[in-house]
Amino acid sequence: MSRGASRVREAEMVAAAASPDRFPRPSSPELALLGRSNVGKSSLLNRLAGRRALARTSATPGKTRLVHWYRVARARGDTLLVDLPGYGWARVSKAERGRWRVLVEAYLEGRPTLRAAALLQDVRRDLGDDELRLLAWLAERGVAALLVLTKVDKLPRMQRAQRVRALREASGLPAAQVVATSAQTGEGIPELWRAFDALGDEKG
Repeated sequence: MSRGASRVREAEMVAAAASPDRFPRPSSPELALLGRSNVGKSSLLNRLAGRRALARTSATPGKTRLVHWYRVARARGDTLLVDLPGYGWARVSKAERGRWRVLVEAYLEGRPTLRAAALLQDVRRDLGDDELRLLAWLAERGVAALLVLTKVDKLPRMQRAQRVRALREASGLPAAQVVATSAQTGEGIPELWRAFDALGDEKG
């Protein structure tokens, strides 16, 4: 696993919820993971946790239909990774997408232990209207955002730098809140943990 995994002592799933009234009681600082259904969210979560199969990956977009909490024991204390339902290419009805939106917004707006929301974005693709609206929505509500660029191993190094710069500029986020990662190689995982910790320290 990655260098970041060495900071993880243990990891486990602790809760899942299909509605806000089933959310677990707030406890440790939380990092929420959002993104399109095929952006590699489960793979990145497994890398962050230092486990190969903590979160199940699927070839079927949109399989995650619950909010899942994973406890990660780290040297500086427990962190909860929160896997939110994906959006975009999931083959589900408009009604179900509407339920997902209510679920996700209820979490993001009302979770006192939320320290940052990480929007995952395939480095090879441009930010779409959905992503830009989400970043604006988070900013309006004072939720710290990270733009986590995934699958950087798919690009040559020179092209990676160009794509990271272009996506950072499009997002409007400061460089410290844009992290290029690869769940395949572990690249960027320590940097992502550091970026999350820095935002958490600011929020206190």
